Amino acid sequence: MNHPTPEQIKTYITDGLACEHIELEGDGQHFYATIVSATFDGQRTLARQRAVYAVLGDSMVSEIHALSMKTYTPAEWQARQ
Repeated sequence: MNHPTPEQIKTYITDGLACEHIELEGDGQHFYATIVSATFDGQRTLARQRAVYAVLGDSMVSEIHALSMKTYTPAEWQARQ
């Protein structure tokens, strides 16, 4: 089984979700993502994570062992900077 790279996971996410900012690191099985998207406006954390999982689809099951993520709206991200 080929393990995806952080760049591949980043592409999977940005192909399906408009992101203002995304950071992704990982070792091929465990990934850590920071995702900033206006799509998250008005959504709770769980809904944001479900949106990311929906974009990843089957690759979440077949390729990615674990994904930890922090999700922010652009305003939330700006406030953290």
